[in-house]
Amino acid sequence: MNIRHAATIAAVALLGSSAVAQAQMDLLVPGQPVARDVPGAKTLPDPNTEYKVVFDIITAPENIDEVNPRLTRIANYVNTLGKYGVPEENRKIAVVLHRAATPMILENEEFKARNNGHDNPNIELIRSLAAVGVDFRVCGQAVLGRKIDPADILPEIQLDLWAFTTLIDLRTQGYLQVGP
Repeated sequence: MNIRHAATIAAVALLGSSAVAQAQMDLLVPGQPVARDVPGAKTLPDPNTEYKVVFDIITAPENIDEVNPRLTRIANYVNTLGKYGVPEENRKIAVVLHRAATPMILENEEFKARNNGHDNPNIELIRSLAAVGVDFRVCGQAVLGRKIDPADILPEIQLDLWAFTTLIDLRTQGYLQVGP
């Protein structure tokens, strides 16, 4: 292989990795997935449609050190809407947390105190999602049941009376429910 050929290969590799890096920087939630392109797909996110979706999360991952996979799925959805130009004002996304998902609401120190020193792996993704407009809610009944002090709840998460009423209220506002 001559030097010119090697330089061309190196330039293509550099441009390819640069394109991947640029694509990640353009994502609403960097470092998280986005739907892959499907040639010929007929239904795509429409920038003119208002997407009102509530994700109902009731489960936790089996491994305490893993991010809740439902959060990753939400990030994928948000990134996909962003990729297709859906503006923030048309992305109305809420997340209701209750049952086994409740502990992810905790500030890291309280999470560690309740989980043998393990860090809360969900904090970074919750903050990234909240920064792009995702509305997080937690069930007050679950908070009471788990004896959580509201001062220990991440500031990005709104404390509501009861997941049941939150879900019904959001549905009456036109939100489509996904999950559990």
